[in-house]
This record gives sequence, C-alpha cells and structure tokens, in this order.
Amino acid sequence: MKNQKVTVKNQTGLHLRPAGIVCKTAMLYKSQITLAHGSTCVNAKSVLGILGACIKPGDEVEIACEGADEQEALEAMVNLFESGLE
Repeated sequence: MKNQKVTVKNQTGLHLRPAGIVCKTAMLYKSQITLAHGSTCVNAKSVLGILGACIKPGDEVEIACEGADEQEALEAMVNLFESGLE
C-alpha cells in the first residue's frame, strides 16, 4: 500500500465536476484507491462517495492506493490534486 497526504487546491473543493475528474482518473487503474478526510474514508472510484465526503478547499486528504499499479496510481492522483483538479 502506498499513501500520501495532499491539500485540496481547487477553489471550490470537490464538487461535482472535480469529483468526476478524480473518479475518472482513479478508474484508469486496477488498484483500490481511497481518499481519507477526517474520519471519512471513501472509494475514489465513486463520485457519490467523494461528494459525500464534503471535501472543501484547503482540506488535507490522504490518498491511499493498494494493488498491482499502486505506485503509478498514487503518482497520478497526487499530480491531479497538485494541479488544482483542472
């Protein structure tokens, strides 16, 4: 398992459009990918799960990837968050 903490840089947080981008990116990998925010841990391949986590701008999120392509998945997800989800 690989994990890393990132800060949400998107000015609007993870509303529908950025949540869709996160989900679409996560679906490219075989690994299980989760986002942990506070006491909430959600599947990054579920738009509804991401929306339910109520992640706001400036929040710290821990990305965890476990599986055959976990390193590549983690790098892609971290780069996505670092880019501001645009």
